[in-house]
Amino acid sequence: MTDDSRRFTGMYDECRQRVWAYVVSRAGRQVADEVVSETFAIAWRRLEDVPEPALPWLLGVARNVLRDTVRAEARREAFGAELRSWTAATGDGVRRADVADEVAERLGVLAALAELPEDDREVLVLVAWQGLSPRDAARVVGCSQATFRVRLHRARKRLGRALENPASPRPRMRNLSEELS
Repeated sequence: MTDDSRRFTGMYDECRQRVWAYVVSRAGRQVADEVVSETFAIAWRRLEDVPEPALPWLLGVARNVLRDTVRAEARREAFGAELRSWTAATGDGVRRADVADEVAERLGVLAALAELPEDDREVLVLVAWQGLSPRDAARVVGCSQATFRVRLHRARKRLGRALENPASPRPRMRNLSEELS
């Protein structure tokens, strides 16, 4: 047995129970074994960095490993929740069987939106994606609230037509003010 092996074995025998108790007190028994194993794996890899006495250093490593474990679990849960939201029931109660349905729908909306004139896109984005009220969006565009509502209504109608007929060519408006008159 080498000196490093003897030192590590002595440190392990002396500190393992206390490190395990510390982790159990912070996170419970379910994760304690995994965190303690990772803590001592780090100690073995960094044996030259472990000071005497080793316990405070080991507890600090265990604390960091536990923190990283909790963060990783939170990321997994968030990812799982996002996946579940993609397959959740829609407003009409129909459950989507495949995420591809929603992706295809989004792509269809984006393609239809791309067919619209820039002014229509801006009006729709301000309300739908930026969440502005028509009054606030009118301030952004620099028009009255009534004018903005008319523009929004027309943009929604054109978007609806673009969604119904995605392959049909759309004539581009040169100037939105020409249509408003």
